[in-house]
Amino acid sequence: MLKAVILIGGPQKGTRFRPLSFEVPKPLFPVAGVPMLQHHIEACSKLPNMKEILVIGFYQPNEELNRFLSCAQQDFKVSIRYLQEYAALGTGGGIYHFRDQILSGGPEAFFVMNADVCSEFPLPEMLDFQKEHGDAYSFVILGTTANRKQSLNYGCIVENEQTDEVLHYVEKPSTFVSDIINCGIYLFTPGVFQHIGAVFQKNQQDMLLEEQSNGWHRAEVIRLEQDIFTALAGQGKLYVYKTARFWSQIKSAGSAIYASRLYLNQYHKTHPERLATNREGGPKTIGNVYIHPTSNIDPTAVIGPNVSIGTGVTIGAGVRVRESIILHGATLQDHSCVLNSIVGWDSTIGKWARVEGTPSDPNPNDPYSKIDSETLFRDGKLTPSITILGCNVNIPSEVIILNSIVLPHKDLNRSFKNQIIL
Repeated sequence: MLKAVILIGGPQKGTRFRPLSFEVPKPLFPVAGVPMLQHHIEACSKLPNMKEILVIGFYQPNEELNRFLSCAQQDFKVSIRYLQEYAALGTGGGIYHFRDQILSGGPEAFFVMNADVCSEFPLPEMLDFQKEHGDAYSFVILGTTANRKQSLNYGCIVENEQTDEVLHYVEKPSTFVSDIINCGIYLFTPGVFQHIGAVFQKNQQDMLLEEQSNGWHRAEVIRLEQDIFTALAGQGKLYVYKTARFWSQIKSAGSAIYASRLYLNQYHKTHPERLATNREGGPKTIGNVYIHPTSNIDPTAVIGPNVSIGTGVTIGAGVRVRESIILHGATLQDHSCVLNSIVGWDSTIGKWARVEGTPSDPNPNDPYSKIDSETLFRDGKLTPSITILGCNVNIPSEVIILNSIVLPHKDLNRSFKNQIIL
């Protein structure tokens, strides 16, 4: 039997996702119409003999998270539990802390995945790959190819090209190491806990030497990437399964729009019913669009490509929306225009207003290009990126909001460009 662990982090993480993570924990942010985490859960639930999915993080169990997990449990007919860490323990510390829960029932293997990646999740292929690659004690990392420059922002894997064994692993190297990067999706066997345990013991030993007062807590902070993979590389225990299918990180709000595009595209195969079609009396849609059935859209509006529209959204006559995410309860009044933007919950955009951002997409001419997790500021100026309206923002009629981030509960009275409106 199999299990899966999804690492969702906590409220101190996901800071690059503000102001959207103020309202909803980042793992529940809707990407292509459903919470980010649901894509992971769905992929896991499709595996035969998937016994249980454990979600590990240090969010306080809140109503939203509990409601989502209990709904997902019913929808996907698989046991899903949330395990809360008492502090941020790192990617390895969390699974080590809850190792008894993971190992109960005796799974042969278990997946570990980061919540902030979007992927086609080639989980069955990883299982087959593990069976082909020798012993029952080997571990598999999902890898993909990046371009040379961008590989420096990820964990880099040097492999033996004949056997796919990981010979060398470096997290975010300072110079070029390899163009195969870690996708944050792993397949482990219970034997991995011996290796994590060894690091834990070593950390404890180091603590004793330092005699720090809260040494216990620090010993439990273990990073899979730097502490475990770096040590296991070259020992015949770690293998990389390379995928050419889509994969992206969801670090910043801008990357959520890109991830949304990748998932909407995948819906042709997996969920054609989620894609809007041009119907008599409905709005005109171009390309891949997700429209929640509770939304109210004027038939003269033009929507798409790559738009997802949440619950209870109202869109007036002649509105144009492209490459955007419109969250629940938002209102786009007549003839407004929204491009490359995320419109927050219950926000209103006035008539003839224009809300526009700059897409932060990967280079379309480079098949291995990934999205740049660029910094918010460059040379003292705000980097042009997608425009984000927090929840409950009011944009008046006939203004332009360009490349800006507007924090929640703001009533604007004029146009803004390249600003963060606090």
